[in-house]
Amino acid sequence: MGRIGILLFLIMSSLPSLASGSYREEFERGFLTKTWSGEQPEENFCIECHSSDKMKPDFLTIAEEWKASWHAQNNIACHNCHGGDPKDESMSMSPHRGFVGKPKPSEVPDFCGKCHIGILKNYYESDHGKAFRLSGKGPNCVTCHGSHNIQKANIEIISEHRCTTCHSYERAKAMKQALFLTEKKFDELEGGLRKLRKEGVYIDDDQKNFFSLHAEFRTLFHSVDVNLVRDSTNDYLAKLAAAESKINNTFKELRFRRNFSALILLIFAAMGAVLYMLTKTPRE
Repeated sequence: MGRIGILLFLIMSSLPSLASGSYREEFERGFLTKTWSGEQPEENFCIECHSSDKMKPDFLTIAEEWKASWHAQNNIACHNCHGGDPKDESMSMSPHRGFVGKPKPSEVPDFCGKCHIGILKNYYESDHGKAFRLSGKGPNCVTCHGSHNIQKANIEIISEHRCTTCHSYERAKAMKQALFLTEKKFDELEGGLRKLRKEGVYIDDDQKNFFSLHAEFRTLFHSVDVNLVRDSTNDYLAKLAAAESKINNTFKELRFRRNFSALILLIFAAMGAVLYMLTKTPRE
């Protein structure tokens, strides 16, 4: 039985890595990830024109700014905001294809609000929005987020440098402090979802739900109401705790399946080794 013991030892030593690799490959094949963002046209005459030598120098940076933006990462292109037909050069700026061009400063909130509906509502109900409606001036979407190089929103947008161009920083600082813990938890869960995707887990539905919850929370930013944010924090933290529990349970299931796969492989390998050795044992 000495040879059997050595053979079993070698099999057991090699199985964990084999099982883990094999399991992951099977798992990825079984839970293929899919993109849930919209498709961009293969040919985009907006980008081509704004990158060409015939474009005015002031407009040449627009395409590059957009390519580095959060919109571009999520397949939100020129025509989604400005209209027109990016596939047809002759109709790319045609009103018949919905082209609206550059909005006037007074039109910016409604222009962005075509997609960001909840944020638009909170903005107009805020002191920022009320001041803008009365005077047509004051902070609007591009004041904080920019026009084309729009990045993923985060609480660092609330900064002394940006806010003090219009008013003191005290109220904005209180808002940032009220948002901090909840935003930190959102960031942690987003990292957990990314790890699950790397493991081959299909998380599109969870990612959509997470995105919706985060977007809902961020509509509160635009109310510029510190008390509202503070009062809503516990509700959102409870929702995030439920999401965190689900993510942790998925990781536990992954570990269980890997260990179970390794055990099954070990059992079959051991049985095969025993049967092999028995066939080699001389009969009396």
